[in-house]
Amino acid sequence: MFIGTYEHTIDDKSRLTLPVRFRAELGTAVVLSRGLDGVVAVYPRGAWTDGVQTRIAALDPLSRRARELQRFFFAGASEATVDSQGRILVPGALTAYASLEREVVVTGMNDHLELWNPTSWSEHMEAVEGGSAEDAAEHLADLGL
Repeated sequence: MFIGTYEHTIDDKSRLTLPVRFRAELGTAVVLSRGLDGVVAVYPRGAWTDGVQTRIAALDPLSRRARELQRFFFAGASEATVDSQGRILVPGALTAYASLEREVVVTGMNDHLELWNPTSWSEHMEAVEGGSAEDAAEHLADLGL
């Protein structure tokens, strides 16, 4: 399980050193993809295959929305190897998508990590702490979830 928030940096070669506490669970093969909310999602290979890939690939390709979602996740995805120093290469297209520069916020999201631009992270957390988390919890409770 991935939990917590950490501040890290991307070096001049577009490599991100992952938080030490996440490395064992990530393993050596990861998938990076565009994530929702303008982030880069980093999945252990197994979590990508069993979770994201399985769910999104099962969507009806005759549905325009399904195709759009498949393109969003699959076309921007990239496999990476975690090197012996715990670093991964973050492709330029993904750093541009999430507006990542040198400073990066790495957050644990249960089965994967998210890479955030620090300003975007701060703004997002202000919104969540300002009431959207309570609204979401209440809505899900109303649905019986």
